[in-house]
Amino acid sequence: MPAELIDGNAVSKKVREDVRARCAALAVRGVVPGLTVVLVGEDPASAVYVRNKEKGSREAGMNGATIRMPATTTEAELLAVVDQLNADDAVHGILVQMPLPKQINAQKVIRRIDPAKDVDGFHPVNVGKVLIGETDGFAPCTPAGVQVLLKEAGVDTTGKHVVIVGRSNIVGKPMASLLVQPGADATVTICHSRTPDLAWHTRRADIVVAAVGRPGTITGDMLKPGAVVMDVGINRIQDPTTKSGTRLVGDVDFASVSPVASKITPVPGGVGPMTIAMLLLNTVRAAEQRAAGQGA
Repeated sequence: MPAELIDGNAVSKKVREDVRARCAALAVRGVVPGLTVVLVGEDPASAVYVRNKEKGSREAGMNGATIRMPATTTEAELLAVVDQLNADDAVHGILVQMPLPKQINAQKVIRRIDPAKDVDGFHPVNVGKVLIGETDGFAPCTPAGVQVLLKEAGVDTTGKHVVIVGRSNIVGKPMASLLVQPGADATVTICHSRTPDLAWHTRRADIVVAAVGRPGTITGDMLKPGAVVMDVGINRIQDPTTKSGTRLVGDVDFASVSPVASKITPVPGGVGPMTIAMLLLNTVRAAEQRAAGQGA
């Protein structure tokens, strides 16, 4: 029997509806949440993401803006833009789209963003807050979205063994931080490229989170029956049977995993839609926190 699909489109719609309602409540108080995305260069995938973020913010009732800068932008020029956005009271959320051109130190840019406006959740202050369980910071959008999907799918993580495959600062590490907090109460193992016998670990997992950026990494024989599989990967592979000649797949071999797992996120339509939804949620939270601090 194939695994039950966890519908990221449906859950992200629910999150966006909540965001719209909260934006409307802020509007009554004269506050319009503002999200500004900075795009440096002409990376095609980044351009698509940025357009979707701008569209999503406006649909939610926010002021969505994009600052486009050439690939020749210097680090100093980008930092100056970040400083301007930090000082702009109409901007509640700042997102500098990655990757950046090689002449710019991404970590330096991330550290320059005001943590109260860091709706991507990458500033060390927010990373630390997520790690110690403080709830007034911002968690990175993708792992936060995975956690919401688990809850909406009725997956209780209490006492469950979660194996996260991937140790990135964007997904793997913050995912672990979220799942070990009181309320989530999972036992977490992080695996990575230097982990010997990956299958030994995944076969003992109640929940597997695949986030390595490599198609087909997790196969059906690497799971115990009934495991829940959260596929974070988005990979474009060649497929001559499609009109474009390519198709999107995750880090999981869906065909072999689906008969073994109890629940699974598809690609596309699983974790992907949650990323922008959680970005919008972080932005409205930032506006709410600013309004509360100013007594608006």
